Amino acid sequence: MARFSSGLDFIRGGVPVPYIEPEVPGSSMPEISVNDWLLGEDQPAVRYFALTELLGQDSNGHDVKRAYGDIPKKGWASDILKLQKPDGRWQSRPKGSLYGPKYTATNWRALVLSDFGLTKTNLQVRKTAELFFSEWMADPPAENIFHDEVCIVGNTARMLTRFGYEDDHRVKKLFDRLLEDQKEDGGWHCFKSDLGSLDCWEALAAFAALPKEKRTRGINRSIERGAEFYLARRLYDDGEKRYAPWFRLHYPNHYYYDILVGLDVMTRLGFGDDRRLKPALDLLSAKMLPGGVWAMDRHHPDIGPGAHYSLRKRPRVFALEEESKPSKWITLKALLVRKRVAESN
Repeated sequence: MARFSSGLDFIRGGVPVPYIEPEVPGSSMPEISVNDWLLGEDQPAVRYFALTELLGQDSNGHDVKRAYGDIPKKGWASDILKLQKPDGRWQSRPKGSLYGPKYTATNWRALVLSDFGLTKTNLQVRKTAELFFSEWMADPPAENIFHDEVCIVGNTARMLTRFGYEDDHRVKKLFDRLLEDQKEDGGWHCFKSDLGSLDCWEALAAFAALPKEKRTRGINRSIERGAEFYLARRLYDDGEKRYAPWFRLHYPNHYYYDILVGLDVMTRLGFGDDRRLKPALDLLSAKMLPGGVWAMDRHHPDIGPGAHYSLRKRPRVFALEEESKPSKWITLKALLVRKRVAESN
């Protein structure tokens, strides 16, 4: 029997939609293999990355091409695209903003679409990308969102690079800004500080989105310094009180950090053989459910136990999967991390 999402924005504009319990390993439903679950045709973005990155199939293969072609047609990406307005935006508050409201405005939707492999070859993606160029990157900008906000710079650089604009001079300026804002200790910080923070992962994630052949010497040096910042801290030990949300798994991440974010970025950048990843890898393994899958622990903003903060007004939740349930996206990312580590050693 279908259950309803009760107040969460499960893609379709906040209207409660039926959630069908998936048949997955580790549930009370009939068992199937993890690979078969990830290769299900209901979520072609997951299927596409499982075929190409997890199973190593050729991008020109029939199954891969079909999966990629289905991404804007059904599943999560299709649901997001159906909500897009004719001018390329999603919700706006204040009117015209690409950033607000959190987390259902254009910025947050576009970041997820970039994660799903869509590029400027898609007309709807191209229309949205042009909004970022014309409104955030004009001189002067219509919305000065980058002021003192290097996390937003990194997210935008990653998004537009994945959309296929990495050679655009305006995107290159974003990467220059990331180099300029790196702290002496090798990290970055979203707010004014002389020290880096593990929370500010977006610069390294943007560098990871760049093909290796397009990384300059300056970017490669910055990657080395940034990676050392994270590895020296084992991806989660910043010398302060344990911050519980870092040890829960989430998606979409928006600008929030957790151990899977750190492991994904570090292994994408080629540091899968560094022994200092082991504590975080052990934590990830400990979170694996029976049957070899992982759950999506919390939606952001995560103000669960150990968060040590509260919100005067809770943003609208942008969710793809249910909390505490087996997650295709989290399982895919966890398995890709483990594969990169295995291949590095």
